[in-house]
Amino acid sequence: MIAGNLARVQAELREALVAAGRAPDAAKLVAVSKTKPLQAVQEALAAGQLDFGENYAQELRDKAREITEPIRWHYIGRIQRNKAKYIAPVAFRVHALESVEQAEALLARAPDGLDALLAVHVGEEESKGGVAPARVLDTLGALAALPGLRMRGLMTIPPFREDPEDVAPFFEQMQSLLRDARDAGHDMDELSMGMTHDFKVAVRHGATWVRVGTAIFGARGT
Repeated sequence: MIAGNLARVQAELREALVAAGRAPDAAKLVAVSKTKPLQAVQEALAAGQLDFGENYAQELRDKAREITEPIRWHYIGRIQRNKAKYIAPVAFRVHALESVEQAEALLARAPDGLDALLAVHVGEEESKGGVAPARVLDTLGALAALPGLRMRGLMTIPPFREDPEDVAPFFEQMQSLLRDARDAGHDMDELSMGMTHDFKVAVRHGATWVRVGTAIFGARGT
């Protein structure tokens, strides 16, 4: 089932990219495996998936210990500084960096440096993290002073809307923020945005990483 789901999502991603006038490999799929058992990750690995996303630091640590096959772990959850030791040694990308303090905690445990994206809060939902759009350039400027930190781009989780097209303005805003960051001298080209419900819309607005869990592994708890 997982292999079939994965093939379908990958095909839909390629089709969405082509429909947007982009190269069919211009965005990559992060299979969000949070709360899913090792067997599910291994099934997806066997089907050719390389990038996996985890939200919980200790779950990331445990899965990284158990799986020896080549894999790229993406940490996509909010960062607690006291759990940086579980994230920094194994994360290929940290998608939700919010502050200099978080970055320093991670870098202290990342001898080869760290690749990260800045989380941006584009909605008005108190439950979601990220910096305000108006603070993006200032925050990037502060982060740029940290040796070993490689800022690759921006990430967001927009408010849920029944119609994915209603989320388009948030994705368009993220695309504009990335342009502003590049114009300000930040060498970044990645946008992590779009999930099962809305990734096709995100692709139309420049997403380079889409984070899909439910469409691959089933709903949480299944």
